[in-house]
Amino acid sequence: MKRGLFTIQTNQELAPATHRMVLAGDTGAITAPGQFVNIALAGKFLRRPISVCDWDETTLTLIYKVVGQGTAQMAQMAPGETLDLLTGLGNGYDLTKSGARPLLIGGGAGVPPLYALAKALLVQGKQPQAILGFNTRTEKFLEEDFQALGVPVTVTTADGSYGVPGFVTDAMPKEGYTYLYTCGPEPMLRAVDGAAVTSGQFSFEERMGCGFGACMGCTCETKYGHKRICREGPVLEREEILW
Repeated sequence: MKRGLFTIQTNQELAPATHRMVLAGDTGAITAPGQFVNIALAGKFLRRPISVCDWDETTLTLIYKVVGQGTAQMAQMAPGETLDLLTGLGNGYDLTKSGARPLLIGGGAGVPPLYALAKALLVQGKQPQAILGFNTRTEKFLEEDFQALGVPVTVTTADGSYGVPGFVTDAMPKEGYTYLYTCGPEPMLRAVDGAAVTSGQFSFEERMGCGFGACMGCTCETKYGHKRICREGPVLEREEILW
């Protein structure tokens, strides 16, 4: 974990109530896709945890949904303004277990961390495929970004307005993938677990207090004892999850 000041380079709306923010700063503490940052905002007691969508040595990309006062405040910020971030939080995904053809499944705000994961898998010579789930056509984002990487992408919409009608499980193949990586709301993760035919890693969205394991506010029970989503998570192995 590392604390630092980051300068906003861009902050643009991708879809209704969904924004992409690119920041400049020291990203050295970020070591794996699936990690998150915790953002301090003026007038707010608790920091806001946001998954890392992408990063390089000097820039950090976040995609966030406006769901409350904190993210609404972020959406109004302009290039040149600075944010106080804690970076390198959480365990992130373990790429060593992916096999040759991993399947990536994201729902809504769970889509962004899978972009950095796809890039990392491609660097290792893997052939990831992605399923991205949204409520409706206007809410979809990052489809073209995955395609630009050369990753086959299937989009599902709950209202059937784009791509495969229904949920991500309606697009899941019965075979042909070697491992599963997923991130999204818990009902989606539970459904994916019920449809999966391989082992996998599940990244959980959870309300957090401190974001680095001190307050124990995001603790959940697993088959192997209690784990803090912000510290030992947010990524858990499929075999250890208690639904």
